[in-house]
Amino acid sequence: MGGCSVDLDMNFPEETSLDTMLKTSKHPCYSECAHEYARMHIPVAPKCNISCNYCNRKYDCLHESRPGVTSEVLTPQGAYKKYLLVKEKLPNLKVIGIAGPGDALANFEETKKAIELIRENDPEMTICISTNGLMLPEYAEELVQLGVRHVTITINTIDPKIGASIYKWVYYKGKILVGEEGAQVLLNNQLKGLTYLASKGVLCKVNIVMVKGLNDEHIPEVVDKVKECGAFMTNIMPLIPAEGSEFEDMPLVSNKELNELRDKCSLNLKQMYHCKQCRADAIGQLSQDISIEFRGSVSEPQEEKKSDNIGGSELLFAVASKTGRLIDQHFGHVEDFLVYKYTEQGIVLVDKRSIDKYCTGKECDDKDDKMSSIIDLLADCEAVLSMRIGYEPKKKLLERGIKSLELYDAIEDGIEHAVEKLNLKQIS
Repeated sequence: MGGCSVDLDMNFPEETSLDTMLKTSKHPCYSECAHEYARMHIPVAPKCNISCNYCNRKYDCLHESRPGVTSEVLTPQGAYKKYLLVKEKLPNLKVIGIAGPGDALANFEETKKAIELIRENDPEMTICISTNGLMLPEYAEELVQLGVRHVTITINTIDPKIGASIYKWVYYKGKILVGEEGAQVLLNNQLKGLTYLASKGVLCKVNIVMVKGLNDEHIPEVVDKVKECGAFMTNIMPLIPAEGSEFEDMPLVSNKELNELRDKCSLNLKQMYHCKQCRADAIGQLSQDISIEFRGSVSEPQEEKKSDNIGGSELLFAVASKTGRLIDQHFGHVEDFLVYKYTEQGIVLVDKRSIDKYCTGKECDDKDDKMSSIIDLLADCEAVLSMRIGYEPKKKLLERGIKSLELYDAIEDGIEHAVEKLNLKQIS
């Protein structure tokens, strides 16, 4: 693994500026010697545009520590307020990261706004983002303009056949792509974005989730390829089998197996050995997450979060659909809500959100806990559209300002009907 050196002898690419080198020496994820410095993840990006079989997108968990988990989702303004509190209490704060709980670039407007607010306060703060890379070709140039000099891209495979086993679906340009087709589109965009960023002097760390028996033997090929595209380092991480995910019963990777693979790949490219697989709201040094001390420190009423949509030109609707074409499912039977955005220009699918089914049999167990999770997941939606919905869930949704409608119709027609019935059209 090598020893710690506080100088700049880190084999930086030629394109790397001196400023980026200096900031990297104080970035705890990029330099093992930067362990005394703190970082803060701001959870402003709840939506995700791919579905990984190792992920369970219940991002409201208080007690788990893994990527994709947070105790709250903040608006850019709320994240800025929290940043000011953390900065005041942690003088060693050097890095602000945006790592979810979804994907930073699937929520680009929120990500961009949060970066701009923090940059106005502290132009020297290191800003980094984590992404699956699907939207990198679209936003890479703008990230460079925003002053982002550290980007982490998760690239688990360069073989679409393996990718088809890792990714359930990829949502790209209004279409849900599955199997090798989705994996190939994702891979093409990841490598294109990585190559562009590296050419602009951005230090790119590539995360690779090691799934035993699936991509473990393939990972050295991934490292070779991303090095060719300009990656600065790779971070091979063990699969954390999330309960409720497709991979929840996959075998665990031992530390011995993990480090043997890291050692092998380190002969070709710098490796990260000290990753803690942090939460999307982590705060503090890598060795000591103190985010719990700041939970609830910023008050953001639900009305404030939704103010941009109410009576405006963009509205989100959560749709219960078995077919993907019709509103044809009972609320209690939904496992994946389709989230559509309504604008004056049209209706587009923007997200797919997985939940614990509200009803699992003749009787619904743990209804209150499940309903609370569902409401948190749909908090940015104006209404839920389903074929049927019971009195209790309908009441609880309404208590949080989320309306519900029962109808059986084509999805787009149903959304148009909901906009008219609920009087949500913008008054000109």
